[in-house]
Amino acid sequence: MPEKEDSDQSLKKSDLKEDSNGIKITVIYDHYPFDDLLKTEWGFSCFIEGFEKRVLFDAPGDGEILLANMQKLKIDPKEIDTIFLSHDHQDHTGGLHDVLAQNKKVVVYLLKSFSRGIKNNIDNSGAEIVEITSPAYLCKQVATTGELGNGIKEQSLVLETEKGLVIITGCAHPGIVDIIKNVKEALEQSIYMVFGGFHLGTTSDADLKQIVEHFRRFGVEKVGPCHCSGERCRKLFLDEYRENFVDIGVGKVILVNDKQS
Repeated sequence: MPEKEDSDQSLKKSDLKEDSNGIKITVIYDHYPFDDLLKTEWGFSCFIEGFEKRVLFDAPGDGEILLANMQKLKIDPKEIDTIFLSHDHQDHTGGLHDVLAQNKKVVVYLLKSFSRGIKNNIDNSGAEIVEITSPAYLCKQVATTGELGNGIKEQSLVLETEKGLVIITGCAHPGIVDIIKNVKEALEQSIYMVFGGFHLGTTSDADLKQIVEHFRRFGVEKVGPCHCSGERCRKLFLDEYRENFVDIGVGKVILVNDKQS
């Protein structure tokens, strides 16, 4: 993560503005249902509002489903300022072309290690590319972890809120515990919520229980595994976190600064 004091984009809690509407995160793509009017499919994406920039986290698989869900959720693709791509897999980038066809005036943040094909498609659309290797800020209170992982490279998104850090993961290929540790050590703030794909579908119960324990040691207040996390993972986190388990599915809206969240 970037050093907090070496840039005028450094994040400080005192910079956060009180907003009656708060921070709104809408899940627009996942294979877990929440709103029966929306289509489910393998992949994960959410739309983030309440900061200087409105961010689309990942543009997965089927672009038609992605855009149809956005329409039903009354999210206009033209309202997107920034597209954040976690990693170079089809179930996280496959709908990018369809989104860019609706809105070319966006900035796309992707890892430098992404394929030339994706970069060419973005260039040809007229959208701007920012290639990420190291931690950086997209705007105030919105940061990327930078490229993590020794195998599949991935970046996660970090939101600074009045309630603490919110970490959003695409698939957590570098390891969900390592991602949280990286963020915690860098920003030295409490962690309010971690959600997204944890990539734990084939992980043993013993290892899953250790991961849950790590979440508790890191002080993670709320957790929402979805996408590639696996049913057993979701069950063990639900058993441990109970009312602080966030049931993520297509159409789920998370209001971070809401008193009920």
